[in-house]
Amino acid sequence: MVRATNIDATAVNTIRWLSTTEATIVVPVYQRQYRWDIGGCEQLLADIRDAADGAHQHTHFIGSILSSTSTGDAAGELVLIDGQQRITTLMLLIAALHHTVKDEDSALAAELESVLVATGDATRTKLRPHRAWAEVFQNVILDRRHGDEPRDTRFDDNYAFFRSQVPVEEVAQVWKGLQRLEHVSITLGGEANAQQIFESLNSTGEPLRDHELIHNYVLMGLSHAQQREIEASFWLPIEQNTGESIANFWRAYLVMKTGREIDVGGGRGVYDAFRHEFPRLDLETLRRLAAEWTEYSAVYRILLEPALEADAELARQLGYLHKVGRGMYPLVMRAYRDYSRGAVSRDALIGTMEHIQSLLLRRTVVGLSNDRLVARLCRARDEGALEVAIARITPSDARVRVELKYGALPHPAYVLGRLEGVDSTTELDVEHIFPLAPSDTWSGDGAREWADFSDDEQNSHRALAESLGNLTLLEEALAERAADASFPEKRAAIYSKSAVLATRALSATSVWDTAAIAERTARLSDDFLRIWVRPTTAGIDDDGLTPILDAQRRRGWPRGWEREFEYVEYRGEHWEVPDVKYLFNRVFNRLWADQRDQVISFSARRGGPIFGAQAWNGHWDGLDENHFLYMGWDSKYMLTAVQGVLEECGLASEVFVKYSYIGAAM
Repeated sequence: MVRATNIDATAVNTIRWLSTTEATIVVPVYQRQYRWDIGGCEQLLADIRDAADGAHQHTHFIGSILSSTSTGDAAGELVLIDGQQRITTLMLLIAALHHTVKDEDSALAAELESVLVATGDATRTKLRPHRAWAEVFQNVILDRRHGDEPRDTRFDDNYAFFRSQVPVEEVAQVWKGLQRLEHVSITLGGEANAQQIFESLNSTGEPLRDHELIHNYVLMGLSHAQQREIEASFWLPIEQNTGESIANFWRAYLVMKTGREIDVGGGRGVYDAFRHEFPRLDLETLRRLAAEWTEYSAVYRILLEPALEADAELARQLGYLHKVGRGMYPLVMRAYRDYSRGAVSRDALIGTMEHIQSLLLRRTVVGLSNDRLVARLCRARDEGALEVAIARITPSDARVRVELKYGALPHPAYVLGRLEGVDSTTELDVEHIFPLAPSDTWSGDGAREWADFSDDEQNSHRALAESLGNLTLLEEALAERAADASFPEKRAAIYSKSAVLATRALSATSVWDTAAIAERTARLSDDFLRIWVRPTTAGIDDDGLTPILDAQRRRGWPRGWEREFEYVEYRGEHWEVPDVKYLFNRVFNRLWADQRDQVISFSARRGGPIFGAQAWNGHWDGLDENHFLYMGWDSKYMLTAVQGVLEECGLASEVFVKYSYIGAAM
């Protein structure tokens, strides 16, 4: 065998590697800043706990660590080329364990310290970030305090998270899990190209997508025979049912299951939500869940292909949703599954789909976004209050009527098809009776031509060109002939030959002008409001308020976070709360006064954010003499804690946030 001469790669125990190395591990100047957030720390701690709970031989692989040995004046240093984020986070966790037990268990504290402190120099850490943040890191690791001045760094935040999550009685168990971590240590010689190797490790291959990560997670840890069983009995049917839409299926299923929105931009939101919802999957649990996943995937296939539904009216309603309401599939999946099991009636299912269409279409007409609504409605359905929830966020008849008069009609083929009683619009075009780009010779009455219109008259016509009253459906062959024709020509030779009744009726109209458009819009608006009905079980519109459970969790501190909210509605009270820090502090202080027992229960189960002492340096707020609220978390943690404690106290449905323009753009 020919061996490499400039690269040494060895599988090692991570903690033993850190404990026994005599070299100082140095982060070079060119490395990026430390960026792990609390979400990453939470996942790492969960993996370590799983390793600790497993059988004696169970280990956890954390990847590869790439380094090079220094020579000359820097001899004795190990330069960390890849892996500094993981190693830094492990050091922060071990420091938190060390400081928790140093006065309780001297032997365990000494083991932990051997990983942290440089050999022969207790004032220096074994890992040394570059000078821009080396002192801050060492102060955290060595528990150095500088008066009462709070620090606000990722090192402090993540250290504080680990301190809060691991009580003294659990330190030994977490240490056991840490000792089961393994990695591949890759050490480069002087002739190796460090940058080329770094790029090879980090930039080759296509990253796994969410559904591929879920697939691996589900099958990992099973025997080969068990993997084949799950693959054949469940996973392959799911893939066959969902096809290229498998990623969308998993997102829809998890939104339905959790009642929470899942953000997918630039991350692994679906996979992370799956792991959070199903943290442990033994074989029997997996078989039960996989049967449910398969059943829902069969429902999802019908949503994707409504023609598979044998009931003609249900197929028609599913077809409508396929055109205008795919974002509501999480809600429809549960409703259709309940119908297929006999839990709800056919009429109830049709009613739900009609309400969904009315909600989406009316909101689009008046210019409201339909994003981040579906999880809210899934929760409402589970609580038996779906119609009330839809009514609350569906614009009123008066508001819709005004917008139909002047605004562009959304989903025109779908709307006109239903208004005009056409089963299929596949071979029909949307016809602009007054054309979008009229020629100079176009005429609405056969007497005056477009070139003779004043600027105001032309602008008045253009303003109504895409409104409801100026649109109809027309067969493709007839539409080709209608392209440049004036209204009298189209009325006599084209509209009169159409099989669409509403279009043929236009042949009885003598003049097409703004008055004719307005009159037709008013008439069709009555039909519009009759078909797309607003439920009558609620009062006024909700001013674009977002339920607190649907507020968007943002990683770190994105630009503009200090002005994210315009205000917060708390159980009917109006709070001027500009950002998540203010909201976090105010909610916990209020609940401490109103529902202390539930707050204590929530914090004890979660491991914070309320503690009996200010056990580490950072931002604190005293709730009373013996309880302190830690304020040093990041944005995502704070909002998650607010959502969780309000759920614990049964108040989440009574709290809403109003995003500011800045918050909406973040």
